[in-house]
Formats: sequence, C-alpha cells, structure tokens
Amino acid sequence: MNWLRKTHRQYYYELLNEVRLNGNWEAWLDFFAEAVIVTSTQAVDTARQLVDLVNEDRDRISGLGRAAVSTLRVHRAMMGRPITTSGWLVEKSGITPATVNKCLGHLERLGIVRELTSRRRNRVFTVFVSVNVSAIRNKDVPSFKK
Repeated sequence: MNWLRKTHRQYYYELLNEVRLNGNWEAWLDFFAEAVIVTSTQAVDTARQLVDLVNEDRDRISGLGRAAVSTLRVHRAMMGRPITTSGWLVEKSGITPATVNKCLGHLERLGIVRELTSRRRNRVFTVFVSVNVSAIRNKDVPSFKK
C-alpha cells in the first residue's frame, strides 16, 4: 500500500491532517479501506496471472516427451526458489547433476529459465517471469476524489 500513499500523497496527508485537526476519521478510513481493496484485488490478479503462467509453462514442458517428467520436477523445484543453482536443484529434486543440467537446457530453450552468470560452473538460473508487475500494480487505480 506504500505505492498508493505515494500515488495519492497529497490527498493522503490532507486526510491525516483532517483527522488531526477535526477528528474526521471517517474520510481517512474510507481512503484506507479503498486502498486495502485495490491492493488486495491487484494481489489476487497478479497471483492468478502467475498461476496461469506456471500452467502454460507446464503445458509446454509436457511436450518434451521422455524428458518432460524430470524437467517438470526441476521446474516445480524452481517455483519454490526462482533464483537458484543447479546444485540446489540436484539436492531438492533428487535427480542426477547431468539430468538436472539437461532439464535446465530444455527450460532455457523453452524460454522458461534463464542462466544469469554466463559461467561453465556454479551457474545461477532464474525462472523468467514475463509478468510486468509494475504495470499490473498501477492498473485501474482509483482517483480518490474529494
């Protein structure tokens, strides 16, 4: 809700001043309740978009044939830790290092995962999320008219 206070900073402080000077809690509470509604609605929308993205990724991974089972295990592990190393994925998934690295290669080719370090060893991978959270966050922001 910090972004909302920043977006409507002057109005926010006017309402707080009204509370201080005149005890007008109702207007400030209305503003605050509206902010809670907007923030929670946006959080739910973002969560739904992320779930849809993960499901789309799983559908694409399922098209890999025999490699799909292991690749889905690696993908599932990465959902719990979106920036990670292949060593951690080996530990978490119980899959051999060679298989984890092949799975990561499949995920890179599908555009789901990106390698961050450009090294041959001790590489770090991230799940590539194409959701623009700041655009979602600023969508349909009410004007909070006086």
